[in-house]
Amino acid sequence: MKAREMKRQVVGVVVSNKMDKTVVVAVERTVKHAMYHKYIKRRTKFAAHDEQNSCQIGDKVIITESRPISRSKHWRVSKIVEKAA
Repeated sequence: MKAREMKRQVVGVVVSNKMDKTVVVAVERTVKHAMYHKYIKRRTKFAAHDEQNSCQIGDKVIITESRPISRSKHWRVSKIVEKAA
């Protein structure tokens, strides 16, 4: 039997919590420009499952990849790293 694979985890900031038990998390990464060789920011938004509705806009959270929960949700909120001010 194969060892259990680690699920992908990323850190992001909650940008929307208007849905029930769902938050939208923006994850930023830096990529090098092909021609100019400068680093530029790229942002990806993920819909994540928040069972207790505990996340607020501006919170820094860790989200973990999971099985599909709905059409757009494939991530779960693992931990709130830092609450918004």
